[in-house]
Amino acid sequence: KKWIANPLIRLEDINQRHTYVESVINSSDKGMHIQSVLNEIGDLERILSRISTGRCTPRDLLFLKQGLSAILPLSEALLNISEIWQAQVEKFLAVDQVITLISDAIADDAPNTITDGNIIKVGYHQELDELKEIASEGKGFIAKLQQEEREKTGITSLKVNYNKVFGYYLDVTNTHKDKVPEHYIRKQTLVNSERYITAELKAFEEKVLGAEDKIKSIEYELFQQVREHITKETKAIQQNAKCIAEIDCLVSFATVSSKMNYTRPVMSENGILSYKRGRHPVVEEMLDPGVQFITNDCYMDLTGDQVMMITGPNMAGKSTFLRQTGLIVLMAQIGCYVPADEAEISVCDRIFTRVGASDNLASGESTFLVEMNEAANILNNATQKSLILFDELGRGTSTFDGLSIAWSVVEYLVKQPSRSAKTLFATHYHELTELESLFPKIKNYNVAVEEYEDHIIFLRKIIRGGTDNSYGIQVAKMAGLPDSVIERAKEILDNLEENELSPNNPRLKKQKRGKVQDENQISLFSAPAPKPSAVEEKLKELSIDHLTPLDALNELSKLKTLISEN
Repeated sequence: KKWIANPLIRLEDINQRHTYVESVINSSDKGMHIQSVLNEIGDLERILSRISTGRCTPRDLLFLKQGLSAILPLSEALLNISEIWQAQVEKFLAVDQVITLISDAIADDAPNTITDGNIIKVGYHQELDELKEIASEGKGFIAKLQQEEREKTGITSLKVNYNKVFGYYLDVTNTHKDKVPEHYIRKQTLVNSERYITAELKAFEEKVLGAEDKIKSIEYELFQQVREHITKETKAIQQNAKCIAEIDCLVSFATVSSKMNYTRPVMSENGILSYKRGRHPVVEEMLDPGVQFITNDCYMDLTGDQVMMITGPNMAGKSTFLRQTGLIVLMAQIGCYVPADEAEISVCDRIFTRVGASDNLASGESTFLVEMNEAANILNNATQKSLILFDELGRGTSTFDGLSIAWSVVEYLVKQPSRSAKTLFATHYHELTELESLFPKIKNYNVAVEEYEDHIIFLRKIIRGGTDNSYGIQVAKMAGLPDSVIERAKEILDNLEENELSPNNPRLKKQKRGKVQDENQISLFSAPAPKPSAVEEKLKELSIDHLTPLDALNELSKLKTLISEN
């Protein structure tokens, strides 16, 4: 989590982590051995915090010993892979005294509490061993005393018992009361028996019970001494825990990179961000079995391809493309391989995002104000080395306001040399595609779709060129809006496309599909001037100087389709 929150920005450090990951991938069998060693190590920092605050249990110390004992085999396994791990291994500090202390003092089967005894090993403390011997001899003494008293008195049913109220006592049934010796002292009379004590039994009781209490007291004191001694080695243990955590992360990177066919990126500082057949690392894992993630390419630099203006329908994959690009850069700079067939990534100093819709009503900030705050933060802090992901901008206000803000923001990022960061800008403001003809650093892209009757098929591919259709009504239909709402939306859309709203045309005319307009109803729209055909409009928009032969064929196919439709 710390590495993700704080990616590396020094090229040397990033390449070093990638080299560590590569060494593990190239030694798959040895890498699996390292994993098995790491599996023996618990959360040392958490255990150490419990020890330092006096909340640890004997088992915590045993887990600490197990984790620290794994350092040596872990170091050997790493060096067995490659000598490049030498620098990492040398970060480990000696903690042999801690391991020896826990091994000598704490019993291997110690309980998870510190008040019930059985914590300290036999042989660690002489007085404690003597007391334990006394306590352990109790059962043998009771059995011996019971047998001797039966033989002396002739009472075969005599028993030596214990309870918390009276301690140890001799139990004699009423049948044998007349055989009780004079030196027996009566303690309690029951319905069927009498309970007695003797001086010998009382002395034994004091000795055994005193030993058990003292055992618990001494064990608790010794345990605290061990804990305090370990606390003095906190710094060394923390250093080792950090080293182990770093190794664990690097081995995890190697494991997931090998499993998911990730690629080592070529890191640079030349301002280029490029990858081939990139994937979103989370989305591809969440797809149903047998469903393949549609890959995409990306190329950006600071000279000719600074801004990718991405248009296209809702749900087509614009947001996925933006986020996968950000994640690929992030993964590369924390030291992991990336989900792409090949990648060249110039080190970024920051990744800025303006994604989604949220508000902060408690502070009086609307959704649009939050959006503008985020945009302001980006424009005031981005540098040439930054990566900016704009997933919609200006959608929280009126159309012309939002479009104007979005247009101005893109211009600012292109015109200001100090803020000219690589930018991916996803938008439904199709007017922004005109920026490509004004600024060479802006390139239009769109998400390909296929139309079939009244349906759309998302191809999930990012292709060159802009689009002027968001297919919002089709998406609304897919979401399940009532048919009447969908049909009316289509009518309104047709009206808007045919007649621009103005003070002279304040309202939409009524339904026209399937119903005849009332002859007495005055149209709220002025008669539109004759419009050029769709083919003519399309031809006017074409910029022939920028068409490749393939683009020309594609545009010709579209024109032919328009003619057949009309």
